Amino acid sequence: MGASGPKVKAAQERLQSLGYFVPAVDGSYGGGTRQAVYAIQKVAGLPRTGEIDKATQGAIARGVKPQTRISTGIEIDLRRQILVVVQNGRPIKVMNASSGNGQTFTYPVKGDDGKTVTHTAKATTPTGTWTLYNERDELWKSTLELGTMYRPKYITGGIAIHGSPSVPPTPASHGCIRVTNAGMDWLWSSGNAKVGSTKVTVF
Repeated sequence: MGASGPKVKAAQERLQSLGYFVPAVDGSYGGGTRQAVYAIQKVAGLPRTGEIDKATQGAIARGVKPQTRISTGIEIDLRRQILVVVQNGRPIKVMNASSGNGQTFTYPVKGDDGKTVTHTAKATTPTGTWTLYNERDELWKSTLELGTMYRPKYITGGIAIHGSPSVPPTPASHGCIRVTNAGMDWLWSSGNAKVGSTKVTVF
């Protein structure tokens, strides 16, 4: 982090050409570039350091890309913690993602009598295939008081793909799939996450 210059720009250009989401090819190694490095490290099965070490440079040079399971839509690989946009069997955009961390959490629910009861749940991201069914073009505050979601697109129930300022290379959410805010903006503007038509497969 913090490095800059031609070598950084070359790495950004190569990652972008391979389909990894790089918000800006500017020669500056910031958070967006680190997210792309996390993603290729996950695909290559390397330690998730976020730094371009020798092994990561090798993966970039070889052009490592994920193998996809679907023809068209969005894939979310929970084991590797990546989100992949697929067109005609080809990965066109790969993002670092963070899903449910498997921990137990509590949230308040107000009953019909007006009393609030505390419920307990496990932070799990469900697997399966769904069609995006709802979206909110705003910074949406969770009705369960679990924080905010940037421009969420809903998969099933309250589970959504959404932007977040914090997307670590490991599971960290209450069950939703986090990507960066810039990545979420791209999903909205690219037309690859359309409510009512885009299928999302989580495995």
